[in-house]
Amino acid sequence: MTTQEIVSKLWNLCNVLRDDGITYHQYVTELTYILFLKMAKETGTEEQIPEKYRWDELKAKSGVELKKFYKELLSELGDNGTGRIREIYQGAATNIDEPKNLEKIIATIDSLDWYSAREEGLGNLYEGLLEKNANEKKSGAGQYFTPRVLIDVMTKLMKPQVGERCNDPACGTFGFMIAAHQYVAEHTDNFFDIEDADMARFEREEAFTGCELVHDTHRLALMNAMLHDIEAPITLGDTLSNIGKSMHDYDLVLTNPPFGTKKGGERATRNIINLRLDITHLYYPAKN
Repeated sequence: MTTQEIVSKLWNLCNVLRDDGITYHQYVTELTYILFLKMAKETGTEEQIPEKYRWDELKAKSGVELKKFYKELLSELGDNGTGRIREIYQGAATNIDEPKNLEKIIATIDSLDWYSAREEGLGNLYEGLLEKNANEKKSGAGQYFTPRVLIDVMTKLMKPQVGERCNDPACGTFGFMIAAHQYVAEHTDNFFDIEDADMARFEREEAFTGCELVHDTHRLALMNAMLHDIEAPITLGDTLSNIGKSMHDYDLVLTNPPFGTKKGGERATRNIINLRLDITHLYYPAKN
Protein backbone atom coordinates (compact mmCIF):
# COMPACT_ATOMS: atom_id res chain seq x y z
CA MET A 1 0.00 0.00 0.00
CA THR A 2 1.45 3.38 -1.03
CA THR A 3 1.44 6.52 1.10
CA GLN A 4 -1.21 8.00 -1.18
CA GLU A 5 -3.47 4.98 -0.68
CA ILE A 6 -3.01 5.16 3.10
CA VAL A 7 -3.81 8.87 3.09
CA SER A 8 -6.97 8.26 1.06
CA LYS A 9 -8.08 5.51 3.46
CA LEU A 10 -7.50 7.74 6.49
CA TRP A 11 -9.22 10.69 4.84
CA ASN A 12 -12.29 8.59 4.02
CA LEU A 13 -12.72 8.02 7.75
CA CYS A 14 -13.98 11.59 8.05
CA ASN A 15 -17.29 10.30 6.63
CA VAL A 16 -17.63 8.20 9.79
CA LEU A 17 -17.65 11.35 11.90
CA ARG A 18 -20.29 13.34 10.03
CA ASP A 19 -22.99 12.28 12.48
CA ASP A 20 -20.89 13.72 15.30
CA GLY A 21 -20.86 17.10 13.51
CA ILE A 22 -17.07 17.16 13.26
CA THR A 23 -15.45 19.50 10.74
CA TYR A 24 -12.61 18.47 8.47
CA HIS A 25 -10.10 20.50 10.47
CA GLN A 26 -11.32 18.98 13.74
CA TYR A 27 -11.01 15.55 12.13
CA VAL A 28 -7.33 16.09 11.25
CA THR A 29 -6.69 17.33 14.79
CA GLU A 30 -8.47 14.26 16.20
CA LEU A 31 -6.45 12.01 13.90
CA THR A 32 -3.27 13.68 15.16
CA TYR A 33 -4.04 12.68 18.75
CA ILE A 34 -4.59 9.05 17.75
CA LEU A 35 -1.86 8.80 15.09
CA PHE A 36 0.73 10.09 17.54
CA LEU A 37 0.20 7.05 19.75
CA LYS A 38 0.27 4.59 16.85
CA MET A 39 3.35 6.17 15.26
CA ALA A 40 5.15 6.12 18.62
CA LYS A 41 4.55 2.37 18.72
CA GLU A 42 5.65 1.90 15.10
CA THR A 43 8.86 3.90 15.58
CA GLY A 44 9.80 2.39 18.93
CA THR A 45 9.53 5.67 20.85
CA GLU A 46 6.75 4.73 23.28
CA GLU A 47 9.03 5.18 26.28
CA GLN A 48 8.04 8.86 26.19
CA ILE A 49 4.42 7.88 26.91
CA PRO A 50 3.24 6.42 30.25
CA GLU A 51 2.51 2.70 29.82
CA LYS A 52 -1.12 3.21 30.82
CA TYR A 53 -1.74 5.50 27.83
CA ARG A 54 0.07 3.70 25.02
CA TRP A 55 -1.45 2.41 21.79
CA ASP A 56 -2.12 -1.16 22.87
CA GLU A 57 -4.03 0.08 25.91
CA LEU A 58 -6.18 2.35 23.75
CA LYS A 59 -7.07 -0.25 21.11
CA ALA A 60 -7.93 -2.86 23.76
CA LYS A 61 -10.92 -0.85 24.98
CA SER A 62 -14.38 -0.45 23.48
CA GLY A 63 -17.72 1.24 23.97
CA VAL A 64 -18.28 3.73 26.76
CA GLU A 65 -15.10 2.53 28.48
CA LEU A 66 -13.08 3.52 25.40
CA LYS A 67 -14.65 6.99 25.23
CA LYS A 68 -13.97 7.59 28.93
CA PHE A 69 -10.39 6.30 28.64
CA TYR A 70 -9.69 8.41 25.54
CA LYS A 71 -10.81 11.58 27.30
CA GLU A 72 -8.66 10.69 30.30
CA LEU A 73 -5.67 10.01 28.00
CA LEU A 74 -5.96 13.41 26.29
CA SER A 75 -6.19 15.21 29.62
CA GLU A 76 -3.33 13.28 31.23
CA LEU A 77 -0.88 13.71 28.34
CA GLY A 78 -1.77 17.39 28.03
CA ASP A 79 -1.40 18.12 31.75
CA ASN A 80 1.42 15.80 32.77
CA GLY A 81 3.22 14.86 29.55
CA THR A 82 6.70 16.16 28.79
CA GLY A 83 8.33 17.84 25.82
CA ARG A 84 6.60 17.47 22.45
CA ILE A 85 3.95 15.20 23.96
CA ARG A 86 2.68 17.89 26.29
CA GLU A 87 2.83 20.53 23.54
CA ILE A 88 0.74 18.40 21.18
CA TYR A 89 -1.86 17.36 23.74
CA GLN A 90 -2.07 20.54 25.82
CA GLY A 91 -5.69 21.65 26.01
CA ALA A 92 -6.74 18.70 23.85
CA ALA A 93 -10.38 17.63 23.88
CA THR A 94 -12.31 15.18 21.74
CA ASN A 95 -15.30 16.08 19.58
CA ILE A 96 -16.25 12.43 19.03
CA ASP A 97 -19.48 11.59 20.87
CA GLU A 98 -20.20 8.13 19.51
CA PRO A 99 -17.86 5.41 20.90
CA LYS A 100 -18.43 3.20 17.82
CA ASN A 101 -16.98 5.91 15.59
CA LEU A 102 -13.90 6.15 17.79
CA GLU A 103 -13.56 2.36 17.70
CA LYS A 104 -13.70 2.34 13.88
CA ILE A 105 -11.01 5.01 13.55
CA ILE A 106 -8.68 3.17 15.92
CA ALA A 107 -9.30 -0.19 14.23
CA THR A 108 -8.69 1.28 10.75
CA ILE A 109 -5.46 2.98 11.81
CA ASP A 110 -4.27 -0.23 13.45
CA SER A 111 -4.92 -2.27 10.30
CA LEU A 112 -2.96 -0.02 7.91
CA ASP A 113 0.22 -1.20 6.19
CA TRP A 114 2.62 0.51 8.56
CA TYR A 115 5.69 -1.19 7.06
CA SER A 116 5.04 0.61 3.76
CA ALA A 117 4.24 3.84 5.61
CA ARG A 118 7.60 3.73 7.42
CA GLU A 119 9.43 2.92 4.19
CA GLU A 120 7.92 5.89 2.36
CA GLY A 121 8.19 8.17 5.39
CA LEU A 122 5.68 8.84 8.15
CA GLY A 123 6.23 12.55 7.61
CA ASN A 124 5.07 12.21 4.00
CA LEU A 125 1.96 10.39 5.17
CA TYR A 126 1.09 13.15 7.62
CA GLU A 127 1.75 15.92 5.09
CA GLY A 128 -0.57 14.09 2.71
CA LEU A 129 -3.35 14.39 5.29
CA LEU A 130 -2.60 18.08 5.81
CA GLU A 131 -2.76 18.66 2.06
CA LYS A 132 -6.09 16.80 1.79
CA ASN A 133 -7.46 19.03 4.53
CA ALA A 134 -6.17 22.19 2.86
CA ASN A 135 -7.66 21.22 -0.51
CA GLU A 136 -11.09 20.61 1.01
CA LYS A 137 -12.79 24.00 0.58
CA LYS A 138 -15.21 23.38 3.45
CA SER A 139 -12.34 22.92 5.91
CA GLY A 140 -11.01 26.47 5.66
CA ALA A 141 -7.53 25.05 6.28
CA GLY A 142 -6.01 26.44 3.09
CA GLN A 143 -4.98 29.51 5.06
CA TYR A 144 -2.61 27.34 7.12
CA PHE A 145 -1.16 25.30 4.26
CA THR A 146 0.93 26.82 1.46
CA PRO A 147 0.95 24.68 -1.73
CA ARG A 148 4.00 22.42 -1.82
CA VAL A 149 5.01 23.56 -5.31
CA LEU A 150 5.30 27.18 -4.12
CA ILE A 151 7.18 26.14 -0.99
CA ASP A 152 9.68 24.08 -2.99
CA VAL A 153 10.34 26.88 -5.52
CA MET A 154 10.95 29.47 -2.80
CA THR A 155 13.20 27.09 -0.87
CA LYS A 156 15.31 26.27 -3.93
CA LEU A 157 15.68 29.97 -4.73
CA MET A 158 16.82 30.81 -1.19
CA LYS A 159 19.15 27.78 -0.86
CA PRO A 160 19.28 27.23 2.94
CA GLN A 161 22.72 26.12 4.10
CA VAL A 162 24.18 24.09 6.96
CA GLY A 163 24.63 26.28 10.03
CA GLU A 164 22.00 28.84 9.09
CA ARG A 165 19.15 29.76 11.42
CA CYS A 166 15.87 29.52 9.49
CA ASN A 167 12.46 30.72 10.65
CA ASP A 168 8.84 31.02 9.60
CA PRO A 169 7.05 33.65 11.76
CA ALA A 170 3.61 32.55 10.49
CA CYS A 171 4.36 28.87 10.09
CA GLY A 172 0.93 27.26 9.76
CA THR A 173 1.58 23.52 9.56
CA PHE A 174 5.37 24.13 9.23
CA GLY A 175 5.69 23.40 5.52
CA PHE A 176 8.41 25.95 4.76
CA MET A 177 10.70 24.72 7.50
CA ILE A 178 10.11 21.08 6.50
CA ALA A 179 11.18 21.99 2.96
CA ALA A 180 14.25 23.91 4.19
CA HIS A 181 15.24 20.97 6.38
CA GLN A 182 14.83 18.56 3.45
CA TYR A 183 16.83 20.85 1.16
CA VAL A 184 19.79 20.81 3.55
CA ALA A 185 19.40 17.04 4.00
CA GLU A 186 19.50 16.46 0.24
CA HIS A 187 22.73 18.45 -0.05
CA THR A 188 24.47 16.73 2.87
CA ASP A 189 23.63 13.07 2.23
CA ASN A 190 20.85 13.22 4.80
CA PHE A 191 23.19 15.11 7.19
CA PHE A 192 25.83 12.34 7.16
CA ASP A 193 28.30 14.74 5.53
CA ILE A 194 28.18 16.92 8.64
CA GLU A 195 31.15 15.63 10.64
CA ASP A 196 30.90 18.12 13.49
CA ALA A 197 28.62 16.62 16.17
CA ASP A 198 27.62 20.04 17.53
CA MET A 199 26.60 21.21 14.06
CA ALA A 200 24.56 18.04 13.50
CA ARG A 201 22.77 18.69 16.81
CA PHE A 202 22.20 22.31 15.78
CA GLU A 203 20.52 21.22 12.56
CA ARG A 204 18.18 18.94 14.49
CA GLU A 205 17.40 21.12 17.51
CA GLU A 206 17.88 24.77 16.55
CA ALA A 207 18.14 25.43 12.81
CA PHE A 208 14.46 25.36 11.80
CA THR A 209 11.98 27.25 14.00
CA GLY A 210 8.57 28.86 13.69
CA CYS A 211 5.67 30.61 15.35
CA GLU A 212 1.96 29.90 14.92
CA LEU A 213 -1.02 31.79 16.34
CA VAL A 214 -3.81 29.17 16.16
CA HIS A 215 -3.62 26.46 18.83
CA ASP A 216 -4.96 23.53 16.78
CA THR A 217 -2.73 24.45 13.82
CA HIS A 218 0.23 24.69 16.20
CA ARG A 219 -0.45 21.05 17.18
CA LEU A 220 -0.33 20.02 13.52
CA ALA A 221 2.96 21.91 13.06
CA LEU A 222 4.49 20.15 16.07
CA MET A 223 3.43 16.73 14.79
CA ASN A 224 4.72 17.53 11.30
CA ALA A 225 8.08 18.64 12.65
CA MET A 226 8.42 15.59 14.89
CA LEU A 227 7.73 13.18 12.01
CA HIS A 228 10.45 14.90 9.99
CA ASP A 229 13.00 14.61 12.85
CA ILE A 230 12.98 18.33 13.65
CA GLU A 231 13.17 19.10 17.37
CA ALA A 232 13.58 22.89 17.24
CA PRO A 233 11.07 25.12 19.06
CA ILE A 234 7.76 26.08 17.46
CA THR A 235 6.23 28.92 19.45
CA LEU A 236 2.50 29.23 20.06
CA GLY A 237 1.71 32.92 19.84
CA ASP A 238 1.42 36.08 17.76
CA THR A 239 4.64 37.15 16.05
CA LEU A 240 3.37 40.73 15.92
CA SER A 241 2.96 40.86 19.70
CA ASN A 242 5.78 41.10 22.24
CA ILE A 243 6.43 37.39 21.70
CA GLY A 244 8.06 38.35 18.42
CA LYS A 245 10.73 40.44 20.13
CA SER A 246 12.70 37.29 20.82
CA MET A 247 12.56 36.27 17.17
CA HIS A 248 15.59 37.84 15.54
CA ASP A 249 19.05 37.23 14.07
CA TYR A 250 17.87 34.69 11.51
CA ASP A 251 19.90 33.98 8.40
CA LEU A 252 16.83 33.07 6.40
CA VAL A 253 13.10 33.67 6.73
CA LEU A 254 10.65 31.72 4.59
CA THR A 255 6.98 32.48 5.11
CA ASN A 256 3.55 33.04 3.60
CA PRO A 257 2.14 35.50 6.15
CA PRO A 258 -1.60 36.14 6.62
CA PHE A 259 -2.92 39.22 4.89
CA GLY A 260 -4.84 40.61 7.85
CA THR A 261 -7.54 40.01 10.44
CA LYS A 262 -11.29 40.21 10.04
CA LYS A 263 -12.71 43.72 10.13
CA GLY A 264 -12.96 44.98 13.66
CA GLY A 265 -10.47 42.51 15.08
CA GLU A 266 -7.55 43.89 17.05
CA ARG A 267 -4.45 42.19 18.42
CA ALA A 268 -1.57 43.40 20.53
CA THR A 269 1.22 44.80 18.36
CA ARG A 270 4.91 45.36 18.88
CA ASN A 271 6.78 48.63 18.73
CA ILE A 272 6.14 49.97 15.22
CA ILE A 273 9.80 50.93 14.53
CA ASN A 274 11.07 47.47 15.44
CA LEU A 275 8.25 45.92 13.42
CA ARG A 276 9.26 47.86 10.28
CA LEU A 277 12.85 46.73 10.70
CA ASP A 278 11.71 43.13 11.06
CA ILE A 279 9.51 43.32 7.96
CA THR A 280 12.43 44.74 5.98
CA HIS A 281 14.58 41.85 7.20
CA LEU A 282 11.81 39.43 6.26
CA TYR A 283 11.90 40.39 2.60
CA TYR A 284 15.64 41.01 2.42
CA PRO A 285 17.14 38.25 4.62
CA ALA A 286 20.80 38.37 5.51
CA LYS A 287 22.38 36.06 2.95
CA ASN A 288 25.99 36.09 1.81
